[in-house]
Amino acid sequence: MGKKEGYINLFEIIQIVKSKKKLFFISLPITIVLSSLFIICVPRSYTASAMLVPEMENPSGVGGLGSLASSFGIDLANATGTDAISPLLYPDLLNDNGFVVDLLKIKVETQDGALKCSYYDYLKKHQKRAWWTKTFASVKRFFKSKDEDVKLGNNKGIFANPYYLSKKENDIVEAVRSNIKLAVNKKTGVITISTEAQDALVCKNLADSVSTQLQKFITNYRTQKARHDVDYYKMLTAKTKADYEKSRRLYGSYSDANMDLVLTSVRSKQEDLENDMQLKFNAYTAMVTQLQAAEAKLRERTPAFTMLKSADVPVRATKPLRMFFVLAMTMLVFVGDLAYVLKGYILGKN
Repeated sequence: MGKKEGYINLFEIIQIVKSKKKLFFISLPITIVLSSLFIICVPRSYTASAMLVPEMENPSGVGGLGSLASSFGIDLANATGTDAISPLLYPDLLNDNGFVVDLLKIKVETQDGALKCSYYDYLKKHQKRAWWTKTFASVKRFFKSKDEDVKLGNNKGIFANPYYLSKKENDIVEAVRSNIKLAVNKKTGVITISTEAQDALVCKNLADSVSTQLQKFITNYRTQKARHDVDYYKMLTAKTKADYEKSRRLYGSYSDANMDLVLTSVRSKQEDLENDMQLKFNAYTAMVTQLQAAEAKLRERTPAFTMLKSADVPVRATKPLRMFFVLAMTMLVFVGDLAYVLKGYILGKN
């Protein structure tokens, strides 16, 4: 029995496979059982997403040209605007420890209501892990020095200084980064937020919190100068008002004390006080006008946000794909068995 030149006899292949069917009947069920036992130990995770659109500045003269440029990946509006941080850089916020550590303060709740705690405690104390991960972690802890975290960190907690973390704290921060994805559409400016967690409700809580913190960052950034201007003019307004009221009281008391006197010196002093009061009043009204203009500018610079899609509680887990994994492993073993059985035939051997 062998291979004919030019083609392979399918009937002979089937006969060979049938003669070795015991191998398939043993290896395939074992593969299904072992792969099922393996994948069932891997904790399931859920994914939630939200879509956010911040109000974009539209400098004069851009208009349709900006839309045309965006189709080539060029943000013409940002190039002509005053923002130093392009929306395309928002995903890089996840590289900042301060932004990530602030997310660890949020309160989360599991879907069954059994756990309510901070996201930090949830990641630190309530994460499910595969048994081999726990074993490796136990072995690693056995060989690690007890004061290693004290030497590497500031020993004051993760929230004391986000930029001076211990090894354990840094691992938690990296876990947060791996659980959050930010993407910005160059053409539409839509920000897509994707979060991952082992609990469906925690996953939604995290997506909502990332959206809220991102809006806060964008608002604070775009209104930073305007807020400083408002504070500055508030200070000047309060100062000029105090000066005006002091001058007004001085003028009033001097006028009351010299009401019946008609001396030229008295009238001259009274006119000087009145002129000084008027000057301070003009300065005060000018500062009130400037303050109102600054507040209007602040309102103008404050961006509005539109939620195109709010995060919802996911119904099904996204990882791991258990059925797909078992099927893939079974097919892999089947192909391996088939190659082993037919290798002699393929090589022209009995």
